[in-house]
Amino acid sequence: MGQPIRGTWFEFQHHSRAEGVHWNPACAAFAADDWDAKVAEMAAAGMEYLVLMAVALDYRAFYPTRLLPPWELPCADPLAALLAAADRHQVRVFVGSGFWGQWDSPTILADPEARRRRLAAVEELATRYGHHPSFHGWYWPNEAEIRGHYRPEFITYVSEGARLARQLMPSALHLIAPYGTNMVQADDDYVRQLDLLDVDIVAYQDEVGVRKSAPEQTGAYYEALRRVHDRAERAALWADVEIFEFAGETYRSALLPANFARVERQLEAVSPYVDVVLVYQYQGMMNRPGSQVFAGHPDSTRLYSDYQTWRAAQSPRLR
Repeated sequence: MGQPIRGTWFEFQHHSRAEGVHWNPACAAFAADDWDAKVAEMAAAGMEYLVLMAVALDYRAFYPTRLLPPWELPCADPLAALLAAADRHQVRVFVGSGFWGQWDSPTILADPEARRRRLAAVEELATRYGHHPSFHGWYWPNEAEIRGHYRPEFITYVSEGARLARQLMPSALHLIAPYGTNMVQADDDYVRQLDLLDVDIVAYQDEVGVRKSAPEQTGAYYEALRRVHDRAERAALWADVEIFEFAGETYRSALLPANFARVERQLEAVSPYVDVVLVYQYQGMMNRPGSQVFAGHPDSTRLYSDYQTWRAAQSPRLR
């Protein structure tokens, strides 16, 4: 039996235009009331956590700041709209600290200007938005590829940002979502790295949507991760389950909703080993039938309905 989905990644605009073609235009037209309605829809679907991918993208910001010019959107402050909606609908948000440089650059962690903006933004975000009850934590979105172990520069990037953020918001939690899950070397060195990483939660990507793993393989990966996380002093083990598939070439074509038969196998594979299941992502991949804030492929209503039917069967009280 699989765990229900308790949270999802969230974004104002998807970083890849090719991937986000089915929902970016709709989200770009949302006003504050639309974001409120979308958060309400997600909360009703069982989403307790939203992981905001980024507060800036393509050298433009999704909140008023001197660090970068704004996105020209109907909603003047999308971040404020998100957090206000999350307050109302009792959803907890991890605020993504990027992207303060070119998001897909291999040198973004070492880019001094991106680093300057990132740390300045942490102070801004904590000062301007830290009063929101829904501001539950921070997400460090320049995701690590684990080739056996973490690269030292990734540990430095996370720890530097977390050190400042913990001074400003001591009770906030810190989340990362690395990839390379099928390459983790679950050994003593990996345990030591988990203790060096200044994070509270590691939500590993299952990498089924990006065609690097199959649902029949991922259980073994998460079982090994469970063993090393149990030995580490910190860092809860969560899953980042990919509920999409590509229309064509990986990373170069539109993201489409996966069929629920595959998603169910994914949930069943990771559930025995993780504390919480998140997905990438509700936006685009799920929409309530008849939604007035529809954003995504038409098949997203089928994945939503199939999942909700399954969720009700898992938890009779939801019927």
